[in-house]
Order: sequence, then C-alpha cells, then structure tokens
Amino acid sequence: MNAATLRAELASIAKPEDAVILARFFKTGKGQYGYGDRFIGVKVPPLHKIAKRERGLALSETVKLLRSKIHEERLLALFILTEKFPREDEAGRKKIFDIYIKYKKHINNWDLIDLSAETVVGGYLMDRDRGLLSTLAKSKSLWDRRIAMLSCFEFIRAKDFKTAFEIADILLLDSEDLIQKAVGWMIREIGNRDIKAEEKFLKARYKKMPRTMLRYAIEKFPGKKRQAYLKGRV
Repeated sequence: MNAATLRAELASIAKPEDAVILARFFKTGKGQYGYGDRFIGVKVPPLHKIAKRERGLALSETVKLLRSKIHEERLLALFILTEKFPREDEAGRKKIFDIYIKYKKHINNWDLIDLSAETVVGGYLMDRDRGLLSTLAKSKSLWDRRIAMLSCFEFIRAKDFKTAFEIADILLLDSEDLIQKAVGWMIREIGNRDIKAEEKFLKARYKKMPRTMLRYAIEKFPGKKRQAYLKGRV
C-alpha cells in the first residue's frame, strides 16, 4: 500500500451525503474555524480499521496523507501514526513526534488533535522536557494551543497533573470557545482522578474563568456544588 492506493480506497467508500453533514459539523463555512477544509464522507470507524491494517505504512507515505487537503486523509494519517507510536523504539517514536510537530499546521481541527495529540505528543514528552507545550500554549494558532492542552491528557492518565495545570493557567483567559472547552475538559479529567487537586485549582481561579471553561470543569460535580461555583459562592 501507498498513499495513492489508500486515497483511492477512501474515495471508494466515501458517501457524499455524509460529507455534507461532516462539513457542517466541523464548521467549514466562511469565517468559521474549519473554513476551507474538505470532506469526502468517511466516518471514524472505517478509518480506524484501515489504520490498524496499514500501521506498517512508510512514514514518507503517511506524511503525504497528512499533508492532504482532505480531512479524512489527514485523520487516517494521524490514526496510522497513533497505531505506530506505541510499537516503536525510542528512535521510531522520535521520528513520529518530529513529523507531528513539523506538519502540525495540517492538524487543524479539534478531532484531528483530540484523537492524536495525547498519544504522540504527550506520549513522547512523558519522560522529557515539556517546555514545548508552554510555547504551543502561547501560540497565536488556535490549533497549537489545543495541542498543548490535549497533549496533557497522557500525563493526567498517569496522575501527573503539574503540566496540565501549568498549561491551563496559560490558557485560562483564552477567548476561543474550543480552547475554553479543552481546558475545562482537562481540569474535569484531573478531578475524575483527584477531586481535591481539581478544587484547589478551581477555588483560586473560578471567578475569573470564562463561563464555558468553568461549566466543562465542574460538569460532574453534584448539583448544589455546581451551582455554588456558577454563582460565585464557594
């Protein structure tokens, strides 16, 4: 297999009616965050299935898919990279991480990030310096900032919350809805593992957080506690 044959396979299973739905869902209209993205109408399950089958695809061919203008081809490339990553040695993982960072401008919608950043970026940086995430969190690019926050999910799963809180602080007043949701989501995930750690972070910041971020962070709190936070009475 190569990039060309995989493109042909995706085209053969694409459904135009699904492409219309996906384009609308991922906000591809003028002025929206996904403006200009192209969908052909292939959903996630078949992409996962192909990625598992083709995880041996050469990195050079995977990059061809990652640089595609078609959303599903880029997502397939990222699924292949996430399939490869845990099976590689250190040198192989570095190659995948370097590709991810080099071509991150093509990782430009929330699903592309949410389904890959944790594994590739978070996985690679788990036992390394994480300064890159602070740099990404300060980027003008919405997608760089979401990569920074979602990469922390790998650390959170390991009950290592320090970096996630640091990135959340950098993004605390971010005006973008997709960043507010990402930060709130990661704070909530910390709470799923350590509610005291989450509340310690929130109590010092919840009054200045954007409402969307706060709502995501406290989504699983009991009703009375959730209302107390929303009313500023904690």
